[in-house]
Amino acid sequence: MLFNSIDFAIFLPIVFVLYWFVTKRSLSLQNVLIVCASYLFYGWWDYRFLALIALSTLVDFLVARQLQKETVRKRRKALLFVSLVFNLGMLAFFKYFNFFIESWVDAWQLFGIEMQTATLKIILPVGISFYTFQTLSYTMDVYRKKIDATNSFMQFAAFVSFFPQLVAGPIERASHLLPQFQTKRIFNSEFAISGFYLIIWGLFKKVVVADNCAYFVNQIFDGYGSYSSMELFLGAVLFAFQIYGDFSGYSDIAIGVSRLFGFDLKTNFSFPYFSRDIAEFWRRWHISLSTWFRDYLYIPLGGSRGSTWQNVRNVFIVFLVSGFWHGANWTFVVWGAIHATLFLPLLLLQSNRKHITSTKLSLQQVPMLVGTFVVVTMAWIFFRADSVSIGYQYILDIASFNSGTTQVFYKTSKTVLFTAIIVVSIGILLLFEFLAIQKDKKEVELNRYTAIAVVLLICFMGVFKNPSAFIYFQF
Repeated sequence: MLFNSIDFAIFLPIVFVLYWFVTKRSLSLQNVLIVCASYLFYGWWDYRFLALIALSTLVDFLVARQLQKETVRKRRKALLFVSLVFNLGMLAFFKYFNFFIESWVDAWQLFGIEMQTATLKIILPVGISFYTFQTLSYTMDVYRKKIDATNSFMQFAAFVSFFPQLVAGPIERASHLLPQFQTKRIFNSEFAISGFYLIIWGLFKKVVVADNCAYFVNQIFDGYGSYSSMELFLGAVLFAFQIYGDFSGYSDIAIGVSRLFGFDLKTNFSFPYFSRDIAEFWRRWHISLSTWFRDYLYIPLGGSRGSTWQNVRNVFIVFLVSGFWHGANWTFVVWGAIHATLFLPLLLLQSNRKHITSTKLSLQQVPMLVGTFVVVTMAWIFFRADSVSIGYQYILDIASFNSGTTQVFYKTSKTVLFTAIIVVSIGILLLFEFLAIQKDKKEVELNRYTAIAVVLLICFMGVFKNPSAFIYFQF
């Protein structure tokens, strides 16, 4: 079920009314309703994959319960191993099986050996990368004795399947979200209104910014060989705003919907295109994933405590795994390697935490903002390209400085309209975010009047015909 669909527009009010007017007297009934609503929400795509969520929930619930009781270290490690193998094995099978088979065949072809290996037609379950990481963090935190295992299967099931953030995050930690299913929720009108405004802002990012950018992005990337250097560069810039509007828009809607039900989710994006270096970018982009890899991979590897070689190794491992997490394609690995290479000098010069406290921007920092945005945008080309060779050729074509005209943006009256909408929407997006940063806010905060203005923009400039799925659903 898409947030930007009629189905969800009908689904949400019904669940809201049942939640606050029918089941409000019973915490248990509220949690049951959330589980049922979440399974309906997820099963709207393909009911067969509900078994995967249910099985993952059951396995990690039982493993954590046993970890809570077990005191023998070897047995505790064995229990954690069960959770890791099950979750990562399920993720590897559904997401990477065909990739490994095809890569194996391609590797032998380099030596002139043709191999005929059939691959399975495996359908990737929506959101599997997100909910497996969420349940894994729970068992690992119980293993580390950072949290206690819950005795309520229904509370844990609600935590795993919570429909606002089930399929594309934010990836919540049990220490933050699970206790919210264990305490009675009281309706707070101010909190709910802030959530409603955040939903509006998220929809603006998705249906106005992202989906309009997609009109040109798809044309340019699909026919990259026939466009000028300027058009290719503009296509990459528009993809940067498309993926940001699409993914951060989803996160805003997810956080906003959660607030309607009395839940607080953590911020997942904090104005990343106003970053002054790559390190700051990763503190602002997909925060729930970057902190997950920091806590469960980077720090266990040794973090930055070892030798220079170990620091370099750990950085590259984290970024390469992060890239591979995004999809079964070498393009994502290259994208991760690019970010590791860009991050490394900051780490070695011990300047990767230079902008960790100061958030307000000044005119003197504009070159840093533009430079960071440009390198991030160039890296996005591999993220969007169908293959590494295409991404490489795309960048070469930009660097060739082919002086052809940018006719794609004013070829017809339709493209002129889309161009105008994109320029206006991106301008509004950047203006609102700049003002939020200067006010030292973590998110764009609308009021009654700005919310009405944004709703009008959504109505007149949004893309609603054949609503598109969010980009991160494929991950």
